Amino acid sequence: MWRERISITRGDITTQNCDVIVNAANEQLSRGGGVCGAIHAAAGPGLERECRRIGGTATGRAVATGAYDLSCRHIIHAVGPIWHEDSGEQEDELLASCYAESLRLAAELGAESIAFPCISTGIYGFPAERACKVAFGALRDTLPELPDLREVRLVCFSSADFETYEKVFGQMS
Repeated sequence: MWRERISITRGDITTQNCDVIVNAANEQLSRGGGVCGAIHAAAGPGLERECRRIGGTATGRAVATGAYDLSCRHIIHAVGPIWHEDSGEQEDELLASCYAESLRLAAELGAESIAFPCISTGIYGFPAERACKVAFGALRDTLPELPDLREVRLVCFSSADFETYEKVFGQMS
């Protein structure tokens, strides 16, 4: 049942028509580069002010804010792990936690749809195929407990990420 609720698309997460979008955030929740910078730019200055009031969150955790100038209702800021040459299972667990916490938080907010970017695969260096396997595993394990969350969209900015996500999703059972 979990697979039917998932779609993979190539595009800009800031333009997604859904209840919640997820930001690949840093621990300070400050405006960064990549998807984080794009979301902050599109949402406007109110987002930065709210993030400063929150103050931050730990790697593997997620917090929600308003969406400001975006068309969604909320932004969930999930802090993914940074990949290093000695990274492994602990980083997998932290990344899985980002997805699971984001899903649960979206459900608590009454969301029926959520859009995720490719968390940690950009400047944080997490290997894309490994990140996909972790993400889909977290979705498979968490979605059954959240029946009201009807749509999970994985939004890939690059064609390479899109191809990787489609390939890995096709291999999942």
